[in-house]
Amino acid sequence: MTSVATKRAPAADSLATPTAARPSGPARRRQGGRDAALWPLALSLLLLLLISCAALGPLLRGSAWWWVCAMVGAVVLIGAALFRRLGLPRAVIPVANSLMLVGAMTLLFAGGTGLFWLIPTSQTIGVFGGLITDGGASIAQQSTPAEVTLGILFLLAGGTGLIAIFMDLLALTLRWPALGAAFALVPLLAPGFVIDDGADIATLVVAAIAFLLLLRVDVYVRRTQAARHPPTGAGAPRAYRPERSRGPGAIGGALMVGALTIVGALILSAVAPSFSAGGLVTARPGGLLFGSGVSPMINLGQDLRRPKAGPAFHYTSTGTEQPYFTLLTLDEVIGLTWTARIDGADTRNTVDDIARPFGLDASVETEEASASVVIDGVNSHWLPAPARATSIDGLSGSWYWDSRTRAIASTTASTLNQKYTVSSLEIKPTADQLRVSGTDYPASVIGNLQLPIDPPPIIEETARQVTAGATSSYDAAIAMQKYLRSSAFTYDTDAPVEDGYDGGGVDVIGAFLKAKRGYCVHFASAMAAMARTLGIPSRVSLGYLPGVKSQDLAQGLGQYNVDSHDLHAWPELYFVGIGWVKFEPTPGRGTVPNYEQTADAGTPTTVPGAPGAPSAPGLSADRLADDSALERQTAVRSTDSAYLLGVVGVSALGLVLLLVPGGARRMLRRTRVRRIRSKDAGGVLAWTELQHTSLDHGIPVPITETPRAFAGRLERLGRLDPASSQALERVLLALERSRFDRSHAWVETLADDLTLVLRALHANASVGIRLRATFAPTSLFAALGTVLRGERRARAMSP
Repeated sequence: MTSVATKRAPAADSLATPTAARPSGPARRRQGGRDAALWPLALSLLLLLLISCAALGPLLRGSAWWWVCAMVGAVVLIGAALFRRLGLPRAVIPVANSLMLVGAMTLLFAGGTGLFWLIPTSQTIGVFGGLITDGGASIAQQSTPAEVTLGILFLLAGGTGLIAIFMDLLALTLRWPALGAAFALVPLLAPGFVIDDGADIATLVVAAIAFLLLLRVDVYVRRTQAARHPPTGAGAPRAYRPERSRGPGAIGGALMVGALTIVGALILSAVAPSFSAGGLVTARPGGLLFGSGVSPMINLGQDLRRPKAGPAFHYTSTGTEQPYFTLLTLDEVIGLTWTARIDGADTRNTVDDIARPFGLDASVETEEASASVVIDGVNSHWLPAPARATSIDGLSGSWYWDSRTRAIASTTASTLNQKYTVSSLEIKPTADQLRVSGTDYPASVIGNLQLPIDPPPIIEETARQVTAGATSSYDAAIAMQKYLRSSAFTYDTDAPVEDGYDGGGVDVIGAFLKAKRGYCVHFASAMAAMARTLGIPSRVSLGYLPGVKSQDLAQGLGQYNVDSHDLHAWPELYFVGIGWVKFEPTPGRGTVPNYEQTADAGTPTTVPGAPGAPSAPGLSADRLADDSALERQTAVRSTDSAYLLGVVGVSALGLVLLLVPGGARRMLRRTRVRRIRSKDAGGVLAWTELQHTSLDHGIPVPITETPRAFAGRLERLGRLDPASSQALERVLLALERSRFDRSHAWVETLADDLTLVLRALHANASVGIRLRATFAPTSLFAALGTVLRGERRARAMSP
C-alpha cells in the first residue's frame, strides 16, 4: 500500500502551478468567504425594513400592499446575500441589486410587456410612467387611510426596493450598518408628516429593537470573521488575538446608539405633524409621497376652520347667475374613500377648446357666460373654473381638461398669480325635463352607481325613508336635499373632528347621519351616497362658492371676492339628456338651485326621450362607442388588483418550487454533518456527503474509482487550497479507519474537516456551477432517480 506522504507529494506539487498563476486567488477566496458570512446581517437588515414598512399601516387600507413590499425588499436583500455567497465582486453587487429590482417590478407591474416577463421594454417604460402618474394623482386625491390603487402600490414597492438597495450598499458593501439602517426612517416616520397622531409608538419601539439587533449581529459577524480569517503574511503575528476596542465596547455602543435612535425617533414623530401644511389648495404640484394635499376633503375642513379667512381669487362675470368654481370632482368610491378616476393628462385636451358637456340634449336651455379671474392666494395644480367651461385664455404653463370630470389641472404649473378668462356654458333645465329623465345611463356613468361592499346600513335606510313618496329620480333628489337642509341638521365644522368622524368617506357618513352635525363635505357625500343606493349616478365636487360682491368703488361694483371660507363641496347627480346637475344639501351655505321654472316660449318644450324629441348629442352612436371604450378601460383597471395578486401568487409558487431542491439538499447536508458531529456516524457518511457535493459541482464520481484515487483527482483539479487539502486527507483516513473501528469514538474534527473541504469546492467553482449546485443539485436528483429505479425493479420482480 502506497504511503500517504508518497501519494500526496505530486498532488501538492500540482497545486503550486495554479496557485502561482493566480496570486490573487487566496485573497479572493478570503474576501468571498467574508462576504458569504454576511447573510445574518442581511436577514437583520430585511427584518428592520419590513418592520419600518409596516409603520405605513395608518396611512393605507388593508395589508396586501405590505406583502408586495416585503416581496420586493426580500428579492433585493436576499438576492444580494446570494450574490455574495457566489463570490460576486463587491463593486458589482449594487448593480446586480438594481437589476433584480427592475426585474421584480417588471414581473409584478408591467402587465406582461417585459421580455420573458423580467426584462423591461419600451412599452414597459410607458406602463411604469403611467403608474407613477396615476399613483401620485391618487395620493393627492385620497384621504387617509388611502385605498391602495395599483399606482400607489407601484410607488410603495419601488420605494421599498430603492431603500433596500441603499441599505445593502451602506450596511453590507461598505460595512456601515448604522448609516444604512437610517434609510429605514423614511417609511418609519412618514406617518408623522401626514396624520396628526404621528408614527405609532409601538412600531417605533419594535423598529428600534430591530435596529439594536442589527448592530449586535454586525458585532457577531465581525468577531466571527476575525476568528476565521486571522492576519496572514510575513508580518502577521504568530499568535493572533482580535483587538478589543476601548470605550463602552460593541454591545455598549450598540445600546447607546439604539437609545439615541429611539429618543430621536419619538421626538421627531411628535414634532413632525407641525410641519404638515394642511389645506386643500396649499399642496405643491407634484408633491412627494403622501405630502400635503393627501386628503382633499379633510384639508377642506382645515381651511374652513381657520380663524381668519385668506384671499383666494376675485373675478367679474357676465352671467346672470354667479357660478360655483370647481377644483376637482370625486366620482369613484375605492374602498370607503371618495376619489377621482385617474386617466392621466391627455395633451390633446388643451384648455383653449373644451368639448361640449357630455350628455346635454339640444332641448335644454343654455346660456353662455364669461368670467375674468385673478388668483390672489390659491396655490394648487387644480384650476378654479365653472363646471362647464368651454375655453380658457391667458393661462401660463400647460393646462389640460379631464374628459370625464372636466376638471382642469396641470402637472407642471401652479395657479399662483394666474390671470385668465373662462368661457362657460350655463344650463337651465326645467323640472319637467328632469322628472322624465330615464335610467338608460351611458356606459361611462355606470361606475358612478358603485358603492363599497357592506356600507353603513343607515345610508340606504335613510334614503328609502326620505324618498318614500318620490315618483322620479328628480323628486327623490329634491327630497334628499330638503331633508339634509332641514332643521334636523346643524352646520358645524368642529363636531366631526371632536367626535372622530371627519372627512367625507362612506365609512363616516353613517356616523354623520346619526349625529346630524357636520359641514359641506359630510352633507355632499351623504347625499351622493344616498343617491347611489337609489340607483341614481352621483359624484362629489370640491371647489368654491361664488363669493361676495365687492362694495369698494376702487375695485369695481361688479367684482366678486372669494376667500378660503368659501371653499365648498356639493353633490352632482346625473340625468339622461341633461348631464351632471348640481344640488345644494348643506344648510346655510350656497344657493339652492331652482329647477322649477317653466320653459321660455322660445325654448323647445319637448323633453328627452319623448316622441319627436331631438336626438341627444351625448347618446349618439359615436358617443356610445366612446363610452364603451371608457367602460373597458375601467374594467381593465378594476382587474389590475386581481391580476397583481395572481402574479404575486404565481411568482411566490415559482420561487418556492425553485428553492425546494436546494433547500432539501441543504437540509440533508446539515443532517449528515450534525450526525457526524454527534458521533452517530463516521467516515462513511462523511465520504458520501463529499461525493454528493462533488456531483453537485460537476465532478464525476465513478463507482469503480477507489476513495484514495478520487481524493487524488480532487487535488489535481486545483479546487483545494493547502488547508482544505490536508482536511481532505483526514476525511480519507477517517473513511479507511472506519472499516476497522466502528465506535467512532476517535472522530473529533471530522465534521470540521468535511465542512472545510465542502466550502473549498464551492468557493473555487465558477458562478454557473455554484448556481446549479445551489438550485439544482445533481446528487439529489440522482438519488431520487435511484430510488425510483429501485421501486420499478422491485415491482417488476414481484409476482
